[in-house]
Amino acid sequence: MMELNLSRVDYLQVGVTSQKTTKLLPGGKTQRIVVGDQDGLLQCLQMKKGDAQVVFKAVSPKGITRVELGGPVGGARERVFLSTGSEIKGFTKKGKNFLSFDTNLSEPIQSMYVEGSDLFTCGNYVYNHYKDCKDTNYFLSADKISDVLCLPMEKNDDITPVLACQDRVLRVLQDAELLYEVEVPGPPVVLQLYGKEAGEEGNEILYGTSDGRVGLVQIGRFAPSHRWELPNEKRNGGVLSLDNFDITADGVLDLIVGRDDGLVEIYSYDEAEEPVQRFNHTLSESVTSVQGGCVATPGYDEIVCTTYAGWVLGLTSEQQTKGMGPSEVVITAAATSKIGSLKQELDNLQQKVSTEREKYQQSAGSKTAISAVPGFNINDKFVLNREDASYTLSLELQLPIDNVLLQSDVPIDLLDVEKNSAVVSYSACNPEEGNYLLATYRCQANTTRLELKIRSIEGQYGTLQAYVTPRVQPKTCQVKQYNIKPLSLHQRTHVFDDNRPLNTVKLTGQFSLAEMHSWVSFCLPELPERTPPGETITFHFMSTFLDTLLECVYSKGEAVFRSDNISTISILKDVLTKEATKKKIRLDISYDINDESIPYTLNLIHPRLEYQLLLAKKVQLIDALKELQVHEEDLTFMSPEYRQILEEADALQAEFKRQPCHLERLYGMITDLYIDKFKFKGVNVKGKVPALLEVLDNYDLQTLVEFFNTSA
Repeated sequence: MMELNLSRVDYLQVGVTSQKTTKLLPGGKTQRIVVGDQDGLLQCLQMKKGDAQVVFKAVSPKGITRVELGGPVGGARERVFLSTGSEIKGFTKKGKNFLSFDTNLSEPIQSMYVEGSDLFTCGNYVYNHYKDCKDTNYFLSADKISDVLCLPMEKNDDITPVLACQDRVLRVLQDAELLYEVEVPGPPVVLQLYGKEAGEEGNEILYGTSDGRVGLVQIGRFAPSHRWELPNEKRNGGVLSLDNFDITADGVLDLIVGRDDGLVEIYSYDEAEEPVQRFNHTLSESVTSVQGGCVATPGYDEIVCTTYAGWVLGLTSEQQTKGMGPSEVVITAAATSKIGSLKQELDNLQQKVSTEREKYQQSAGSKTAISAVPGFNINDKFVLNREDASYTLSLELQLPIDNVLLQSDVPIDLLDVEKNSAVVSYSACNPEEGNYLLATYRCQANTTRLELKIRSIEGQYGTLQAYVTPRVQPKTCQVKQYNIKPLSLHQRTHVFDDNRPLNTVKLTGQFSLAEMHSWVSFCLPELPERTPPGETITFHFMSTFLDTLLECVYSKGEAVFRSDNISTISILKDVLTKEATKKKIRLDISYDINDESIPYTLNLIHPRLEYQLLLAKKVQLIDALKELQVHEEDLTFMSPEYRQILEEADALQAEFKRQPCHLERLYGMITDLYIDKFKFKGVNVKGKVPALLEVLDNYDLQTLVEFFNTSA
């Protein structure tokens, strides 16, 4: 298999870009780039002699949220469509504005797709289908819509739109009705047809999720079929963009993936049609769009990428560096001309900056001066990772970040992130005043993206605040707030096992469906802000830390919660009672506690606790063993177990450092389980906690279970 070598070439910088706002127009020896930004500027660019020349521009009063190509069904997609606010605009490849269609929708258009004369638009919750600009169908989604596309009409008799929704499903529609739901392993954020025409039968769709997975699903007439899924074992960023293009020139389309941590990947397909990674390249900003084509030089294919900060660049197969050797370097006339024009441009910019700086200094000194605070956009994400039960907080700016101050009114742990080059310093804080964390991240020059990892404690809830200061004059700062929820480490799932030993709590009272939904949303992540349609609502959750399950079923005046973890039920009961008391609503609470759930949960904790105890023991031995190693040349007298600890010392210490307080967390969970078991029986056992900790220090599962059973 041929090795793939691609070199980065920067073309130009536009304003801040949204997801899927860059396209390549078909036709010609080289293709034109169409890019839209959040300043409302659409540009069509043609590369000539290494320079990006503008073919046409169009300005909209609001930011551009999506750019799509359209054309006749089965024909070339040469027309450019963009969404801005609630309006759709259309342009020919020469820049003529042939369509300005105001949908008059109450929420701005976030995603859209064009197929022939059919236009599909989505706000946050509402899907609309227009035929020749006439409203044809409408659908209200139960959760936020991230993306939309339609299966190719030339291969399908019916119009089949597919919505990617935040509740981990793809919703397949027929007219205004939901045909069925496709469950996917993470919240899908981007959809793409497989190949040029969605596979041989025209019904295969690629999806990318916010937790970094990519999958292929076949949309059958009555049921879906999952073809393959790429797990995110290396914990890379979430997927923002996908494309199909034969960059390897083997006659088979390759898969191109752009992620929010700046990673661009290329996958080829093996004989079993499973993707195999061939190439990856890391940029310093999130990749909002990827497109394969031929842009700069005829005969040299490339991947055109657009980043959040607006950089349009290419990863090209054309060699950019000349071979080293004794021969003289010859600078062509074109290169000399380009160097001259760049120097001139730089001089002009420096002159402009100094002029504006003088103006600012003069106005700042006058008595009528008004301080102007420079505004800046923050692209932020606060996502729960299933693999290590932690939250990833990513902050991205168009400007370099100077520092980020984190403040929390609940206990949280900051975990190490390998990609993070910022220097962190902790300040003393007083938990009695509701301040549990004060940490400052000082970033290196030209850092525009910062990624942090946080682990919370279930049952303790509040707010995490990030004060973001960019390198800009005058100094300015923006505050971002993130809710740490009572059951923050739970994740939505579509599977619930009724055979587990379940504890049940039933709440009845004079509350509405909307009130109960707002209380449940306050407790649990990944729930829609709006109350879903229907008289009864059901949600299922799984704990990312212990794999325990939770079922929430509620309607007007009644709510039932079932879980195999008694602590989950206890937290929910306490928080919901507190919220109802704030609204002066009386709740009648009944519960059914299954004693078998305690040993079941302890068995789930057992392998994690055993592993952490062994890891802590090994790390404690490392210093002593290293001292022996210094004094003894021959270590054959050591047991194989000790020799293995010495060999793996660095890896063990790194893992232990990556998981601070993990053992204390597990001890805390077992203690809560113990207290909660007897709390439901009306017994206060807090005085027996020291005896429990003694049992844990000499850990044995059977002894622990017996302690739980005999401590009544």
